[in-house]
Amino acid sequence: MDDINVIAVAIPLFFLLIAIEFFVARRQGLDVYRLNDGITDLSCGITQQVTGVFVKVVPVALYFWVYDALHVFELSGIVGHIVAFLGIDMMYYWWHRWTHRVNIGWATHVVHHQSEDYNLAVALRQSITSSLSSIPFYLPLAILGVSPELFLLHAALNTLYQFWIHTETIDQLGPIEWVMNTPSHHRVHHGINPEYLDKNYAGVLIIWDRMFGTFEPEGRQVVYGTVKPLSSFNPVWANFWYFVMLYRDSIAGKTAWEQAKVWWAPPGYRPEGLEPYPEAEQLSRADQRKYNPEAPIGLSRYIFLHFIPLAVAVFLMLWFEKTAGTPTLFIAMTLVVATTVSWGGLFERKSWAMPAEMGRVAAVGLFVTFLIAGDAGLVGLLVATWVAVIASVGWIFSYRDILVEA
Repeated sequence: MDDINVIAVAIPLFFLLIAIEFFVARRQGLDVYRLNDGITDLSCGITQQVTGVFVKVVPVALYFWVYDALHVFELSGIVGHIVAFLGIDMMYYWWHRWTHRVNIGWATHVVHHQSEDYNLAVALRQSITSSLSSIPFYLPLAILGVSPELFLLHAALNTLYQFWIHTETIDQLGPIEWVMNTPSHHRVHHGINPEYLDKNYAGVLIIWDRMFGTFEPEGRQVVYGTVKPLSSFNPVWANFWYFVMLYRDSIAGKTAWEQAKVWWAPPGYRPEGLEPYPEAEQLSRADQRKYNPEAPIGLSRYIFLHFIPLAVAVFLMLWFEKTAGTPTLFIAMTLVVATTVSWGGLFERKSWAMPAEMGRVAAVGLFVTFLIAGDAGLVGLLVATWVAVIASVGWIFSYRDILVEA
């Protein structure tokens, strides 16, 4: 049981629920998905998960160390579960609030808010660096006596709960809204309407927002995204553009204090002399101009079709992360991330995307060949892989005159 990756197990369910939401939304007359934005949401989540195979070792090891060295009590049984559930949820609230009020924190969380749509795929749009910024907030629980096993279990359950609240297909839910975080409450949190900014930080229980003065009920129709839009479908750039902006702003500061302040000031602060950060405007959805470069339908179909084997590959990588060798995992991670980047380029019709995607497809073929070489029983899979590689290269090459953007 300890070797099971809970998120890996949940992946098929995530995709099933996304498909159900798509059809339910259509029946309700809601247009909540765009393929380019939805694939980018999932690509950010995939990037977070595959890099997490290596990144998450640091926060997990730190929690284990603090618990082993400093824990005061031995919390177990029902008491241990209650303390873990409530403690993790409250600490999540404070971490989440910090990420919205301090620039360096926002840099580790902004990825989750970049989509200008709101759907279940957005729930999976997570940052590579979020676990590194959140772990200090949970260390008091280690000192209190929440064991690493209890922490990992309830942290995963807290994350899984938040998946279903990312939807427009569920209206307000009556009395449950007083205690639990719901789709209505979380829609507010994702809004860029001025009255919705920095509200409803809850994970599972909305009581923290009610207690600490950050609760806002849903009223005006929510407009989603960030005050300063990302305007990119590149998941790697999505993860690091805010860090880059902070670095550039910091070196533009005229004093050491101003340079340091950039990192710890609230989002929106910029040193004197730089163009001011955009102010939140009271937009309607009709006024909002979403980032939506047009790509040929054939390219969109190509990416959608290829997303299926990518999802299977990510599932297998997470499932076997404890038994596969580090070099194999590293190569797999690199190929997965390269895939998401080249697809972002295809959606944006970047000129570099065609050679990048053809090289990526060929590299996948070589990697599969390496993995199954010498197994006579998998010759059919090897042949099918290279047929798919050749077909994919030809498909992409047929759009060589379309991918002309800088």
